[in-house]
Amino acid sequence: MSAHSPQIETPRLLLRPTRREDFDAWASFMADPETARHLGGVQPRALAWRFFLQMAGAWSLQGFAMFSVIEKASGRWVGRVGPWQPEGWPGTEVGWGIVSDRCGLGYATEAATAAIDWAFDALGWSEVIHVIDVGNAASQAVARKLGSHNRGRGKLPPPHEDIVVDIWGQTRTQWLQRASYRPANEIRPRAY
Repeated sequence: MSAHSPQIETPRLLLRPTRREDFDAWASFMADPETARHLGGVQPRALAWRFFLQMAGAWSLQGFAMFSVIEKASGRWVGRVGPWQPEGWPGTEVGWGIVSDRCGLGYATEAATAAIDWAFDALGWSEVIHVIDVGNAASQAVARKLGSHNRGRGKLPPPHEDIVVDIWGQTRTQWLQRASYRPANEIRPRAY
C-alpha cells in the first residue's frame, strides 16, 4: 500500500483520500451544528469548500491527510478520520469526525484504529496525538478506547490559540503492545 494513494478496508468501512465527489457530504457535515461544534463551528458552504481543499492539498503535498470514511454497506460518505499535521500543530495527530446519524456505532474507533496502524506503519510516526476540545466527552471516550491518555492542555497555532484543548496520545511502542495491533499490510479482517 502506497503512502500516496492508500485505501484501507475495515469490516464496515472504506478509508480513502478525499475526492471531489465527497464535497456535498462534507459541506453538510460542516453545516451540522452537532458535528461542527467541536471542529471549529458551523461553516457556510464556501468556507467548507476551502477546508475541503485544504485536506485534498495535504494529501497532495504531505502524502497524508484525513481519509474520507465510506460506509461499505451504503457507499455513503460518513466522515473524515486520519492523520493530520498542519504547520504549527502540537504533534502528529490522528483525528476523527463522523456524521451525527452514524455516531455511537463505533465508526470513529474502527476507522481511527486502522488510521493509526497506517500512520505508524506507512508514515513511520513515533507517536500519535488527538487534539480534543475539553468539552467533547464523545471524542474523549474514543481516545480511551484507542488506549490513549490525556497528556494535559495543549496549544493550537494562530488563529486558534485561544481554543482550550487537551492533548491525548500514545507512543508507537504503547500502540504495538495493544492486542488489536496488526501491520497495515496484513489483509485479514480485524475485529473491532
